[in-house]
Amino acid sequence: QVQLVESGGGLVQAGGSLRLSCAASASVNRDGTMAWYRQASGKQREFVAIQTSGGDTNYADSVKGRFTISRDNAKNTVYLQMNSLKPEDTAVYYCAASIYSPTLLPGGYQYWGQGTQVTVSS
Repeated sequence: QVQLVESGGGLVQAGGSLRLSCAASASVNRDGTMAWYRQASGKQREFVAIQTSGGDTNYADSVKGRFTISRDNAKNTVYLQMNSLKPEDTAVYYCAASIYSPTLLPGGYQYWGQGTQVTVSS
C-alpha cells in the first residue's frame, strides 16, 4: 500500500510563495504519474499539475507560469512550487499517484494524500 504525505501548506499573503512537498512510501514517485489537485470550500476537486514518470508536465490554465511541479526520485518526493499566489488559490491541496497511464481525471489515481491547507490572504 502506497502512502502519500503532504506538507508545506500554510497562510501566506497574496503575491507570496509556498512549496508543497509530497513524500511517497514507495517508488511510485519514480515509476508512476504524480499530480496535484486542490479543492476549495464548497467546490469540486480540480486538477492543478501533473508530472509523468518521463518528466513531462502539464498545468491548469489558472496556475500556468506561477506553479511548478517537480520530483526528487532519490527522496521519493514530489514538490509543487507556488509563486505569485492569489486569494483564489486558497484550497486544500492533495497529492495523487497513479501507476497507470497519465490522466487529468481524479478517478484515474489510486493513491491520495490527506491534503494540506493553503490559505492566501488579500
